Amino acid sequence: MKRTSVNWREGSWSNEPEHVTIERGILTVKARQGSDYWAHTFYNFRHQDGHALLKEWYPSEAIEVSFSLNTFNNLYDQAGVMIWLNDHQWVKSGIEMNDGVPHLGAVVTNKNSDWSLAPVPDWKNKGVVTVRASFFNHALILRARAGEEEWRTVRVCPFDTDKKIYAGPFLCAPKSSDFVVHFTNWFRTAPDEDLHRQPQ
Repeated sequence: MKRTSVNWREGSWSNEPEHVTIERGILTVKARQGSDYWAHTFYNFRHQDGHALLKEWYPSEAIEVSFSLNTFNNLYDQAGVMIWLNDHQWVKSGIEMNDGVPHLGAVVTNKNSDWSLAPVPDWKNKGVVTVRASFFNHALILRARAGEEEWRTVRVCPFDTDKKIYAGPFLCAPKSSDFVVHFTNWFRTAPDEDLHRQPQ
């Protein structure tokens, strides 16, 4: 399957951001302060006011979203890929600032959220990060890379593929009043062929 760009205008926002522009193929989005996606675990609150640009997604293909890390500075600044089934079942994966360091991680939510993350301090200076989501053997595989380095596996988790799924870029600013993300690409491409084989 040939890698194909998804037009930013094909998606619909789950919640309207504070500001959106598209110029020279770059989607620039300013998040609303206090925006987030989270359900109950540890923090005992539920937020569904983050910003996800969603389009129907088919398990027969993978999606990739790329964005610049240059604007990630404050606690919990985050962006990446959202995979959405319904209000109680969704997954977000990407980069999130934690204690001054960019972290690569995922939040898997099935009524309650499950958060995993790992620091990637060297990615801050590599410019663009790409997050990839694909299905294989009824599992959702999440990967990411900085620049053109090899893909890192972020998470493998169950996800219901028998229902209509939506996916696309997301961002949230739980603390920041001025968090802006520059999304550079949104691709449809061939799905993973194996968990231990690098996607092409």
